[in-house]
Amino acid sequence: MELRKYGHWIFDMDGTLTLPVHDFESIRRELGIRMGTPILEAIGSMNPDEAEEARVRLHDLEMELASQASPQPRIELILDRLLDKGKKLGILTRNGEEIGHATLKAAGLDRYFDREDVIGRETCTPKPSPDGVCYLLDRWNAPKASTLIVGDYLYDMQAGHAAGISTVHFDSLGEFRWPEYTNYRIHRMDELLSMT
Repeated sequence: MELRKYGHWIFDMDGTLTLPVHDFESIRRELGIRMGTPILEAIGSMNPDEAEEARVRLHDLEMELASQASPQPRIELILDRLLDKGKKLGILTRNGEEIGHATLKAAGLDRYFDREDVIGRETCTPKPSPDGVCYLLDRWNAPKASTLIVGDYLYDMQAGHAAGISTVHFDSLGEFRWPEYTNYRIHRMDELLSMT
């Protein structure tokens, strides 16, 4: 099958492993960030006092959303299959790592991932930077050719592409807007069952 050769799997979390619950425009309004502007980058450009206040508020909003997390249909079957085949699993999220762990726990997926393999914005420059991918490659001593990233957004594809690994774009709408960064395309996460 197409993805059988990959031994190291990096997953985005929100909207990929879990059903999407984030209303990013609402979050921007809460934080006073212009519509359509990337949230973390906007906070990074604020003066220190404003940035700290925004980070605290963002953390609170993200924790609230984390408590609402639920898994994508059949994702447990996919993760069980990958672990049964000896694959290494990690998470790369733009969330904070505390948020990442809370999200996985609420969705019942925390048992699939070692805590040290859930990488967020405290450890590495957030996606679309490839830093988080490179961090996991180094941590696992994994060849790029055996590693892929699965995600639902441009930043996931850009991070994987820039790090030199394969990318799987999950798009339930089937639009697949970023072909230049994408190696594989799936409409449903459970398509991975037939590809591994």
